[in-house]
Amino acid sequence: MASKTNDPAAHADDIVSRRGEVSASLAHTCSRIKDVLTYSSAYLVFIAMIEVLTVHLVLSLPLNPAPVVVGLVTFSVYAGDRIADADSDALSTPERSAFVTRHREALSLLTAGAYGVAIAIAITGGPLALAITLLPGGFWILYASDWFPTLGRRFKRLKQILVVNSAMVASAWAIAVVGLPLAFAEATVTPLSGVVFVYFLVDTFVNTEIPNVRDVEADAADGVSTLPVVFGIRRTRHALYGLDLFLVAFVALTLAFGPLTVALAGAILVGLGYALVLAWFVGRTNAPGRLAIAGESKHLVVFALLLVSTAGI
Repeated sequence: MASKTNDPAAHADDIVSRRGEVSASLAHTCSRIKDVLTYSSAYLVFIAMIEVLTVHLVLSLPLNPAPVVVGLVTFSVYAGDRIADADSDALSTPERSAFVTRHREALSLLTAGAYGVAIAIAITGGPLALAITLLPGGFWILYASDWFPTLGRRFKRLKQILVVNSAMVASAWAIAVVGLPLAFAEATVTPLSGVVFVYFLVDTFVNTEIPNVRDVEADAADGVSTLPVVFGIRRTRHALYGLDLFLVAFVALTLAFGPLTVALAGAILVGLGYALVLAWFVGRTNAPGRLAIAGESKHLVVFALLLVSTAGI
């Protein structure tokens, strides 16, 4: 009698236990995937490819290997930067620093391999495509390495100089995102491509300064001069407002007097509205890492709006 009455309960307990194990295993797997995507910078690869596809769409370029090349270079440069700064990042982003330190050897091999594949593909696009592909890596070496002793006792790396650091990052990626699809397509530079370049240049500068708010203590300790280190978080927030509003005025003027279409201007303005909301949270959120990712994700919004408005999707 006892065995007959207890068996169903034991079976139910086994099912509940297995479901708990499956749920825990699934949660652990999702957490590991999130760590790999965020800490290795892999999520930036997807966003960089979306930026290049946006350029394809806006400039009506035929699809070419530029998104793949920019994605590979993005992974290589950002993962390499995180490997180089793993020790100094232990203060501001301890979990990311621990992940990078734990997987340093594998990440080093992947970064070298990714840039090698990018260069191999770029060679098929000609000398200009190859030069643009090499540019972010060259800028990163100038940006992060202690190669320029004539800067003086205070500054040993260009990364330490106010505005120059973020401007170098923004210039390298704006040239790659806009220039590489043009180079592969052997297309000429037009006023519209110039407008798109200015947009990505200023927008990337803003997205570079947002994570600097999180890193303010580590940057100050490392001698890196960023807007939050020099001017404080409140003034940095105001500076980001100013840059986003500059882009709003720029888009409005190029819509009125330049080559910008209503569809493109509308998508960019929605994205800039999104950016202004994010700027309000700078220094006011307990999740600055998520804020930085949200800033980068703005390009997904712009691309989706462009697809809807221009491709009829």
